[in-house]
Amino acid sequence: MAELKYISGFGNECASEDPRCPGSLPEGQNNPQVCPYNLYAEQLSGSAFTCPRSTNKRSWLYRILPSVSHKPFESIDEGHVTHNWDEVDPDPNQLRWKPFEIPKASQKKVDFVSGLHTLCGAGDIKSNNGLAIHIFLCNTSMENRCFYNSDGDFLIVPQKGNLLIYTEFGKMLVQPNEICVIQRGMRFSIDVFEETRGYLLEVYGVHFELPDLGPIGANGLASPRDFLIPVAWYEDRQVPGGYTVVNKYQGKLFAAKQDVSPFNVVAWHGNYTPYKYNLKNFMVINSVAFDHADPSIFTVLTAKSVRPGVAIADFVIFPPRWGVADKTFRPPYYHRNCMSEFMGLIRGHYEAKQGGFLPGGGSLHSTMTPHGPDADCFEKASKAKLAPERIADGTMAFMFESSLSLAVTKWGLKASRCLDENYYKCWEPLKSHFTPNSRNPTEPN
Repeated sequence: MAELKYISGFGNECASEDPRCPGSLPEGQNNPQVCPYNLYAEQLSGSAFTCPRSTNKRSWLYRILPSVSHKPFESIDEGHVTHNWDEVDPDPNQLRWKPFEIPKASQKKVDFVSGLHTLCGAGDIKSNNGLAIHIFLCNTSMENRCFYNSDGDFLIVPQKGNLLIYTEFGKMLVQPNEICVIQRGMRFSIDVFEETRGYLLEVYGVHFELPDLGPIGANGLASPRDFLIPVAWYEDRQVPGGYTVVNKYQGKLFAAKQDVSPFNVVAWHGNYTPYKYNLKNFMVINSVAFDHADPSIFTVLTAKSVRPGVAIADFVIFPPRWGVADKTFRPPYYHRNCMSEFMGLIRGHYEAKQGGFLPGGGSLHSTMTPHGPDADCFEKASKAKLAPERIADGTMAFMFESSLSLAVTKWGLKASRCLDENYYKCWEPLKSHFTPNSRNPTEPN
């Protein structure tokens, strides 16, 4: 496959034409009486018309046929997709999942949509407030069918296998250690090349933004120029047997047939687009004296709530970096949090739990549920000689953190058969080191 081209920048006003049709963007207006090449003009709005300019999201698409050219939608089986947060009773325990099992292609072909499994979530789709965390497990490409989400934005984190994503704006190749965001209403189809697994964060009613940098200044964390937007590409393809458009609407799945590929956009312009980002480009900030800065310094993207400083969801990573803090317990501290923390592992070994937390698995530490390093990590880090050291080389862990109290689904607790029932045992060996007659502990040599 030829190397794909992209436009650089986060949230920029962009314009793109397929080079096979030069001049396909109208000049000086959005909706001429007759568009160049006799195309149809269609606006895709990601925000209310009257939102301030700083938050107004929309793009104009110039396409061979408008997206309204389809048969009626009909309800289809949702499989393991759900937004019912009352399936099972609440469980405040620390939860950890072994790597989620990918179905074998020799036994059953499963594409991206059929392979979606809702793990946990909270909130209400109809009021545009909340989120869901899904796992995708697939082994075949989406053939003559696409997907779009009327409920919210998808942040996709592939863990195993590359994703070739066709969108109305063009094509993106997304590999493990990259992420992509497919925003609300955008149609896409995914090709895979092997048994494939990954994580998906869905947020309702808000869009992802770059976090404010505050006293950090103008530069740091994820740079806007490292976000990549696909360039226009179209196919003028008839589908005699019918092309299937799958829609997630109010938590349910629906399907409609049409006679042509939906990827028939010859040109587009606007600031409401899909995009991808390579996590290796993240500029890490860390403590260079003592103690920890909070993990919010590792935030790549945030989906804000209406409360200042409080997120519906943050996407946080724990990338390779230097650890140099002096007189400091360097692994993550023990913690009880008003936020919910779901963690996944793309590759390597997470520093606070070298065993048990594996690539393709996950953990959930719910609101105010205590968590932290296991006993082995604590003993080693408490006695280690402190010198500058590399941390997390060859590793990429991440966190979906939310102000919402997340409910786990029946699939997550039971049907997945991946829940680690012995997770709590990693803390059982912790013992008291209290020395009531000596204030100063013995320091490592």
